[in-house]
Amino acid sequence: MAEGQTVTCHSTWDRASGLRHFPPFPIPPTMSSATQQQPPPAAPPYRPYRQVRAATPHARAISCVRFSPCGRLLATASLDGTVALLSPSSLAVIANLRGHTQGVSDLSWSTDSNYLCSASDDRTLRIWDIRSILSGPKPADPNADRCIRVLKGHANFVFSANFNPQTSSQVASGGFDCTVRIWDVSSGRCIRTIDAHSEPVTSVHFIRDGSIIVSGSHDGSCKIWDAGTGSCLKTVIDDKKPAVSCSMFSPNGKFILVATLDDSLKLCNYATGKFLKVYSGHVNRVYCIQSAFSVTNGKYIVSGSEDKCVYIWDLQGKNILQKMEGHSDAVISVSCHPTENKIASGSLDNDKTVRLWVQDG
Repeated sequence: MAEGQTVTCHSTWDRASGLRHFPPFPIPPTMSSATQQQPPPAAPPYRPYRQVRAATPHARAISCVRFSPCGRLLATASLDGTVALLSPSSLAVIANLRGHTQGVSDLSWSTDSNYLCSASDDRTLRIWDIRSILSGPKPADPNADRCIRVLKGHANFVFSANFNPQTSSQVASGGFDCTVRIWDVSSGRCIRTIDAHSEPVTSVHFIRDGSIIVSGSHDGSCKIWDAGTGSCLKTVIDDKKPAVSCSMFSPNGKFILVATLDDSLKLCNYATGKFLKVYSGHVNRVYCIQSAFSVTNGKYIVSGSEDKCVYIWDLQGKNILQKMEGHSDAVISVSCHPTENKIASGSLDNDKTVRLWVQDG
């Protein structure tokens, strides 16, 4: 396919090659009359999270919070058009990233934590070089211009962005122009435009080997795309209503977590198209709320909610383990620390805070 060529969804995906086989749902072996199986060890009791910090790094609503893969920074985005880099322990501002002319909706880190991508209502994505902050012998200039690329091509708001986990030179984005775009970061060029959906794209996310992308949309569909060719491999959901507000691969690459604007989160085996778990109890009818997997101490699903709370579910049992109160407006973004039992959350304009929650040892 020629560079920059537009493609449309035209095929289905019915192959399971390349899938990761690390199922989080252990299946016990079949018991025979001659074999006695030991009962599985009991899960450790759940230890609740508690709030330890709150900060207001922006002048407007917090739209996104993202811990860096190395765990040394917490990036936050706001409707005020700025991005901030915070200490993941104190929430002190380490650096401010300015350049967007309208609100920022999403953030994505490169796997090596050297680069950060931001998606904005100004129809652009920006790539920021964070290396001097992580490696410098002295504290970095908090207001230095760290933007190294401005990616232009979307015809409307850019709502979602995601680095390819295998390379910091490729980013996928989704926008209100209903397209998914794949970018070469080195040149700043859009190398593929996919006419993906009939309404705004709410999320794009690479699988961990970088081979496929999942996208969700207000048109009620969730689709899988070949990252190399832009071909539509599978339509996971095509219900028209409710809107798909967020979709993401699980850390092991075998499942997709799909949020819809009917107060539900669903875990889907995308190879079979079957929904395995449904998580409910939170409120999500209006905003595209970003959820997260927590794997540092047990397996949890974490999400914000329009009732001003953060919810934690047991991934296996689907039951609510904790409802965390503290914010004074809808919580639309959460992020789980990669190695520590720590959660960050961000809230809308009547609150404007980033809050940090920890699980005691």
